[in-house]
Amino acid sequence: MEVFASELDIKKPEQFAVNCSMKCFLAFLVAVGSMVTLCDAVCFTALQVPGRPYRGCMIDGKLYPFGHIERTEDCYKCDCRVGQMQCCSLFFFPGSYDKEKCKVVFNKKRCRYYFLQRDDPSQPCSSGHSAVL
Repeated sequence: MEVFASELDIKKPEQFAVNCSMKCFLAFLVAVGSMVTLCDAVCFTALQVPGRPYRGCMIDGKLYPFGHIERTEDCYKCDCRVGQMQCCSLFFFPGSYDKEKCKVVFNKKRCRYYFLQRDDPSQPCSSGHSAVL
């Protein structure tokens, strides 16, 4: 009795590599998805007042030029176009922390929240989050 390779379901090395790559990509998506649900970022669109001449986009009293803004003074990444400005925060805020034991401090220079002990603000909070990028 002769047995042919096509009957044995033998996978070629290329097929194995594709299957492995797909599994790795799926694992990456699951990891990123869970990170997104644990933290909260903010995006918004600000519409400009109709009828005004546009020289850029105004946000919090500061005029930004048209185009991409890598970082505003308040830690947002924005795109300024005629008529609107779309921005997303460069920082994340975790959905939960121990509000009785921890206090939250925002560092504008680093665009980062720090969680410090209320009793000793020189120490990071032990609730699992001492800083969030």
